[in-house]
Amino acid sequence: MTDQADVIVVGAGLAGLVATYELTRSGRRVLVLDQENEANLGGQAFWSLGGLFLVDSPEQRRMGIRDSYDLALADWLGSAGFDREREDHWPRQWAEAYVGFAAGEKRRYLHDLGLRVTPMVGWAERGGGSATGHGNSVPRFHITWGTGPEVVRVFREPVLAAAARGLVEFRHRHRVDELVVENGAAVGVRGTVLTPSSLPRGAASSREAAGEFELRAQAVVVTSGGIGGNSGLVRENWPVDRLGPAPKSMITGVPAHVDGRMLGISRDAGASVVNSDRMWHYTEGIKNWDPVWPDHAIRIIPGPSSLWLDATGHRLPAPLFPGHDTLATMRHILGTGHEHTWFVLTRAIVEKEFALSGSEQNPDLTGKDLKLVLSRVKKGAPGPVQAFLDHGEDFVVRSTLRELVDGMNAIAPDPGLELEQVRREVVARDRGVGNPYSKDLQLMTVKNARSYWPDKLTRVARPHRLLDPAQGPLIAVRLHLLTRKTLGGLETNLDSQVVRPDGSVFDGLYAAGEVAGFGGGGVHGYNALEGTFLGGCIFSGRAAGRALAKDLA
Repeated sequence: MTDQADVIVVGAGLAGLVATYELTRSGRRVLVLDQENEANLGGQAFWSLGGLFLVDSPEQRRMGIRDSYDLALADWLGSAGFDREREDHWPRQWAEAYVGFAAGEKRRYLHDLGLRVTPMVGWAERGGGSATGHGNSVPRFHITWGTGPEVVRVFREPVLAAAARGLVEFRHRHRVDELVVENGAAVGVRGTVLTPSSLPRGAASSREAAGEFELRAQAVVVTSGGIGGNSGLVRENWPVDRLGPAPKSMITGVPAHVDGRMLGISRDAGASVVNSDRMWHYTEGIKNWDPVWPDHAIRIIPGPSSLWLDATGHRLPAPLFPGHDTLATMRHILGTGHEHTWFVLTRAIVEKEFALSGSEQNPDLTGKDLKLVLSRVKKGAPGPVQAFLDHGEDFVVRSTLRELVDGMNAIAPDPGLELEQVRREVVARDRGVGNPYSKDLQLMTVKNARSYWPDKLTRVARPHRLLDPAQGPLIAVRLHLLTRKTLGGLETNLDSQVVRPDGSVFDGLYAAGEVAGFGGGGVHGYNALEGTFLGGCIFSGRAAGRALAKDLA
């Protein structure tokens, strides 16, 4: 089959599977290459919570949410902040097209493949408090029933069925090192065959060479992911002018194979790479007590109630509250001269408000276990959260504030916290809880969140004093910065075809997913509203597959 492949897809993650699925629907023959073994089919999407950005969905309407394409587009553009005439040419068009997809065909497209979403709609990235700036005006975060593995499954199964019919061939442990370009067109790839690996999904594998290869086809689709697992590239592209100095240490929210190699390889072949300084990393990272990959980080997906302190015990300024404005919070933290921060909360808050990113941290949703899901409304922390309380090196649980601060200083002695400074912040926050009105913007945000009944039921604790013994014990969580997503990448037109630096089309070369900034070289602009980034992989992979299925000879 190899000599007769119509298309080579570089990367077996979600975008690669979607592109392959669309190609095989038209009878095209596809060769899928990936540097990891078959256990990693589906890539990073497998590890995600499975959140999908949908607009004016039936689930939203049942929750009483009034959403529309116009509102969603205004939020998207306000968050993206497109301001580059050249580099934002295609991202702007991708943004309009993607929001239209999310408000229209997206839900039906996935539903027809067998994917379902839970009835509760979450509220990701609530923004910085401006009606026209960054943030989602309404809840739009639809969690897949089955989380990331289910999103992967609905594309993996038809692709494997196509492989059984002879339309798809997988070449695992094939690392692409060069694009073959002849007469200005991409006609194939060259690379290294890596030694076989039997390691489980996500584990860092050997890069020992076992041979070389060269493969050819009518077109090449690059779907190899971003740079989040390559700390060197993250620092090299860090936007010092916007976020401050690059962190000296970051824990890693993606597997080691997310190395960004294909960006440089494609650029060397003549492709345009844009918006490389735009990236999306998180401020609420904790070290995984049971890691899969090196420096494996888990992100806390917080409700709005935890008191957020910097490394010196000072409260982060409004409106830098949990779950609101990720990059503004990042900028502030780096401006303090210290890279860790603290959540201070109670047992009542952790039980109601703490969710953990990742399919493996949500066995109830991932396993489609309704009984286990319903147990979330009962008293007590969810099992994965309790495991971090018991084993996580970033968690401190104590009965009194003095004991809590002593425990915080024991795990983070530099710069050290003063008990009286922490007490001042906690008491000042608690002072506003006893009245129905408050000048404390965070408490106002909590009350606003609880006016949305799904949040009141499952995600936002009743306001209470942190020093109320009945709500205890007290808990502190040391938070790290963690790498996650690349927002820039290979510049593509609306057919996911790569363009050159002069704006002309690069014949035979396509790109989708994170390596293309999820579309156009940066569909999100400076900020992201989606949460899990699955939608951009699906939409751009779909565009690449459909365009090639139509245009190939």
